[in-house]
Amino acid sequence: MYQAVNTVLEKYDADMGAAEAHGIAVGMLCVELKADVQNWLHELFVEQNDLTAEDQTIMVDLFERSRELLDPETEEFSFDLLLPDDDESLSEQVEALRVWCQGFLFGVGYAHTSAEWPGDSAEVMRDLIELTKIDSDVDGDDDEAALIEIHEYLRAAVLTVRDQFAESKNTSMH
Repeated sequence: MYQAVNTVLEKYDADMGAAEAHGIAVGMLCVELKADVQNWLHELFVEQNDLTAEDQTIMVDLFERSRELLDPETEEFSFDLLLPDDDESLSEQVEALRVWCQGFLFGVGYAHTSAEWPGDSAEVMRDLIELTKIDSDVDGDDDEAALIEIHEYLRAAVLTVRDQFAESKNTSMH
């Protein structure tokens, strides 16, 4: 999936790769699970109307699959970040993680315009901002272990943010 999405983004000269694009989608969906896929495509591609049907399908599938995995009704915890495979260089994996965080922050900011952060999500956002400063010039087992830990933390952090926004919506409706 990662490679397919990357190829589509490159083909249309998008300003980002698959990890960042996925981060944006997930950020938008955490704030509003009903987020419109068209808004996301509009952020990625200057001329989204130029996308071939096949390329549009690849992108929309990624967005809809993310929506499905972030839906609290989904029983299993199978949400994951869209990152390069483990066989890519460690520095490439770390860089993808860094830009994923950037994308996520953008996506949340795109969908959430208030300065108020619900619950623990403010703390998570601060952590993510720190992770956008991560140095991708890494190598070795320690760095690999750290990457796995950060990756796991991010999976959980995304769900925390999603839950905090869902909770704040529910309480503001009553």
